[in-house]
Amino acid sequence: MASNVKNYTEIRIKKANLTLWPPSTIVIRPSGLKTVNVQSKQDLSQMVKTKEIKVKTKGNCDVVNITEQVRDFVGRSGVREGAVTVFNVGSTGAITTTEYEPGLVNYDIAAAFERIAPRGAKYEHEETWHDDNGHSHVRASVLGPSLSVPVVDGKLMLGTWQQIILVDFDTRVRTRTVVIQIVY
Repeated sequence: MASNVKNYTEIRIKKANLTLWPPSTIVIRPSGLKTVNVQSKQDLSQMVKTKEIKVKTKGNCDVVNITEQVRDFVGRSGVREGAVTVFNVGSTGAITTTEYEPGLVNYDIAAAFERIAPRGAKYEHEETWHDDNGHSHVRASVLGPSLSVPVVDGKLMLGTWQQIILVDFDTRVRTRTVVIQIVY
């Protein structure tokens, strides 16, 4: 920041630094461009709602439908317009959408990832840590840990056959933490 700038607001929220200049700033929301006068941390925290859920998984490409937990949180939040981010905490799980039907969730997704990152292949990760989940990290990296879904009129903008899923690529049973965060 230039040395001649003297008037700015610095806010620390959940381990992230955000510097706003000037105190009245422009915030882009899914519902359009808005000007928000930010005077305190409270003003910004009123634009974000966060919830953590715990999800028990079986590992080995277990696919869990978490749509209802996300939909319930959005509904209870009272948010009419915004975006919800769903984020898996950890490097061997991933979040995406699919049609949650037996062929996909019990076979096709696992078969596709077995072709992309085979379980029995050699992974330097396993040489480094002397474990068996190098393929799990590669698979999760390919799919990604998060997903953003628009919220319009208080509803998730998902297709008729589109569900939000957590895919656990690790090699063991886990309890996953998933963060659901609405920005509005």
